[in-house]
Amino acid sequence: MAANGLHPLEALLRERIVVLDGAVGTMIQQYKLSEADYRGKRFRDWKGKDLKGSLELLLLTKPEVIEEIHTQYLEAGADIIETNTFSATTVGLHDFLFAGEPQSGRKDQEFFQRVVDDPGLRALVREMNLAAAGIARGTAQRIGNQTGTRRFVAGSMGPLPVTASMSPDVNNPAFRAVTFDQLKQTYFDQANALIEGGVDLLLIETIFDTLNAKAALFAIAEVFEETGRKIPLMISGTVTDRSGRTLSGQTVEAFLMSIGHAKPLVAGLNCALGPDEMEPFIEDFARVAPFYVGAYPNAGLPDPLSPTGFPETPETFEPKLAKWAQNGWLNLVGGCCGTTPEHIRRLAAAVRDLAPRQINCRASVPDADPSKTAFHRNILQLSGLEPLNITPEFGFAVIGERTNITGSPKFSKLILADDFDSALAVARQQVQGGANLLDVNMDEGMIDSEAAMTRFLNLIGSEPEIARIPIVIDSSKWSVIEAGLKCVQGKAVVNSISLKNGEEEFLRQARLIRRYGAAVIVMAFDEQGQADNFQRKIDICARAYDLLIKQANFQANDIIFDPNILTVATGLEEHRNYAVDFIEAVRWIKNNLTGARVSGGVSNISFSFRGNNTVREAMHAAFLFHAIRAGLDMGIVNAGQLAVYEEIQPELRERVEDVLLNRREDATERLVDFAERVKAKDKTPVADEAWRAEPVEERLKHALVKGITDHIDTDTEEARQKCKRPLDVIEGPLMAGMSVVGDLFGSGRMFLPQVVKSARVMKKAVAYLMPFMEAEKSAGAKPQGRIVMATRHRKEHRRRCVTM
Repeated sequence: MAANGLHPLEALLRERIVVLDGAVGTMIQQYKLSEADYRGKRFRDWKGKDLKGSLELLLLTKPEVIEEIHTQYLEAGADIIETNTFSATTVGLHDFLFAGEPQSGRKDQEFFQRVVDDPGLRALVREMNLAAAGIARGTAQRIGNQTGTRRFVAGSMGPLPVTASMSPDVNNPAFRAVTFDQLKQTYFDQANALIEGGVDLLLIETIFDTLNAKAALFAIAEVFEETGRKIPLMISGTVTDRSGRTLSGQTVEAFLMSIGHAKPLVAGLNCALGPDEMEPFIEDFARVAPFYVGAYPNAGLPDPLSPTGFPETPETFEPKLAKWAQNGWLNLVGGCCGTTPEHIRRLAAAVRDLAPRQINCRASVPDADPSKTAFHRNILQLSGLEPLNITPEFGFAVIGERTNITGSPKFSKLILADDFDSALAVARQQVQGGANLLDVNMDEGMIDSEAAMTRFLNLIGSEPEIARIPIVIDSSKWSVIEAGLKCVQGKAVVNSISLKNGEEEFLRQARLIRRYGAAVIVMAFDEQGQADNFQRKIDICARAYDLLIKQANFQANDIIFDPNILTVATGLEEHRNYAVDFIEAVRWIKNNLTGARVSGGVSNISFSFRGNNTVREAMHAAFLFHAIRAGLDMGIVNAGQLAVYEEIQPELRERVEDVLLNRREDATERLVDFAERVKAKDKTPVADEAWRAEPVEERLKHALVKGITDHIDTDTEEARQKCKRPLDVIEGPLMAGMSVVGDLFGSGRMFLPQVVKSARVMKKAVAYLMPFMEAEKSAGAKPQGRIVMATRHRKEHRRRCVTM
């Protein structure tokens, strides 16, 4: 370690831009090796498949070729060379070196279990990785001694030819050929040998499926723990096309959130795209990454007519990457497929005197605080296929509750009937209804809950519309939670753990959650049971917070407390203050447990009125109004059935708040009496159409606030007839209505799912007006483009509306 406590590689990264080597495969092609060369003496009598193309085998049969390639890159100016171990795993080599065949006719989990358990293949993998580390280490030492400049060896760990997030069978989207545990085992063997062989860092690269990478990171953490030796990590994803997503569908920022728990020294992108196509994604990466950023693209997209198979020559490649360095995006740079020592030579010369990208702080520095980086500052970062940044300005985050088998009779019936397709439709409805996260619970004694959780999350993984948001893995059984964690590539939330089984079990589960890369909800339970008053709630949460921060190495922003929303209006005296105790506990947690978030199961508050949706929805909206003001960050609710606080009938709102805020001795009796009257009316429901008699401007406002699309075309047409131009309808009554929506949302009287509905009404109205605006434009009217931008304070999203 350097004198300041930094790893020597980090010290170099702070000093200048570090240069990585280029492609190995391109270089090996120049040797024009034959099948006999790949077999060598050792595999001369090999009876299996042809071995030509198994580049890692050359470590044992042609080590001098690999050493010569390393030497050329080091002499060209590379600071880091990668071991020739991209596919040196049991799974990575099975197509060449595993003699077994699938018993079912296709490669499945049973087949890959035999692969990862095969003793001969595991021994060969160990030998290859040890040899690779030894060859690279010796070469780096030799060139370092000659030049007086230290060179580093990165143990290359490739993505594997299988994916844990996607099904290879289009007819069975829940099918996975390989399990998380199998991937973890194959990566464990490789990482263990590379570290024993003496590499300076591990490089998990060309990641197209983040779940594969999470299995590798889990395995590496186990190796670190077992060996007592920890070395830096570099993690490099690959964007497969111009959409800016990995093959498994994640955006660059979502990918970064998913692997951030491993605290890599360097994170970045490589392969797949050439520098022209990769540039915007490297810019995005550099903007949000709290780590040193590396980039090593292909030499352009593959071109069979080019001598190397890639179009970018050293002369064209170097200035494009030098531009990234000049822009302040890079700490490390190199080349992937199609690059050669000459590419690296020119690149090293071009970046030698350019300043490296600056980051606010690094978690590896002894006195650094990771929560103060730009990436982590006061943000709960979660991800599905897309990122979710929950900041103080975000507002209340809705966790969709209807995919909970214990809380939704409809969902329960579908799962028990094995109708997973219809159950998936329930999940889709929650997302369409505005859920920011999706709670999934499979705790049911009549089913295999672990298998059901795995199957359902695999199905969600095949539905981009659903998988784009983070998952809340909800269970009272640790085995079910862990089964779920092995299925999600994004950064999920575990719901929940508690102190009810003591500190040792609490810490064991918490450390595993962190190793899987998830945030955690902590219930206010301890060894004495559930916290049912203010003091017990805050005492348990404070104790859990202290344990998570000091002993489980959790970031405060990944801790979410649930101080127990308990049912009010039960008739029992001791239950009267439950809502007040929860609200005050929220306020205390936000003021005293820095960085922690607070959540809760909102429907519990109204359980006394089950069957009476009018009262229950009013209770939920009123409770959220007061809890959010106290600091409640998120809650498990039905995203499609939230009442607007401002729209609650005044007498009902008063009686509901009397109960929630414990304002009257007879509050429960008064609400029960009112509920009976509401329930009697509900037996013969009559649609409230009184608003239809209002002027069209008021009708449009009402439709926007309530999210009603039934009459929007008719009302929009009536408004158009009253206005001079179609655009006047947008700038007038529609924008006035959206302004009301914004005010209600900003003050906590509307919630995001309701705003989403309002936006749909607005979108439909604008769509109706578009043909009229196009016709006006065609008729020669002078276009009047306007851009209106507004930012509201408090917990409201920034709104941008553009009208043309």
